[in-house]
Amino acid sequence: MGLRLTPAARIALRCFRGHPRTTRTHVLVRWCSAPLTAVADAVPVSGRVLDLGCGHGLLSLVLAASAPGRTVVGVDVDVAKITEAQQAASAFDEPGRVRFESVHGGWQPAAGDDWDAIVICDVLYLLGRDAALELLRACASALAPGGVLVVKEIDQRPAWKYRLARVQELAATRVAKVTQGEVVRFVDVGTMSEALEQAGLTVQRRRVDRGYPHPHLLLTGRRP
Repeated sequence: MGLRLTPAARIALRCFRGHPRTTRTHVLVRWCSAPLTAVADAVPVSGRVLDLGCGHGLLSLVLAASAPGRTVVGVDVDVAKITEAQQAASAFDEPGRVRFESVHGGWQPAAGDDWDAIVICDVLYLLGRDAALELLRACASALAPGGVLVVKEIDQRPAWKYRLARVQELAATRVAKVTQGEVVRFVDVGTMSEALEQAGLTVQRRRVDRGYPHPHLLLTGRRP
């Protein structure tokens, strides 16, 4: 688990100091349970970055804190979380490099937006298979030449890790209701890879779950 706080994580978590204890606990647990450093390392160190489904904005702040050449925009359908993310951004040393916006359900980046990177971290499983693949294709078309789409999702192997992740996300969406989503359906990694390749991206995938109880997998697609 990511118990060690990197310098970027310390900066990002400090931005939540004035927030309610529940929010501070949530973002700390998020850091410890997800390989956000691996996600950030897959993103170009400079350029315009879209964090799609940013939640409270922890990853967006980590992205900005770990590379001064990045300008990060985080979007989410959860207005309450975006409000807290905006408050956190105001505490960032360079608030102009990270900003947050609320978007409507089903929102997609537009073709030709020319993002240098788009990050989707633990979002697609909430959409259902067809909507998730449609979003991936839209993101591929919104990349600048040479741009990178970075997707962190849960793999379905090994089975015991997958079952644990599924139970946790069902609890988060249907019991605790800390995550908005109508479904919990993890999309097969091969299916996602195929969709990105058909959209013209060069795809790589690697496991990033060493030391974590969940089967984290990183999928990157680069536009030529």
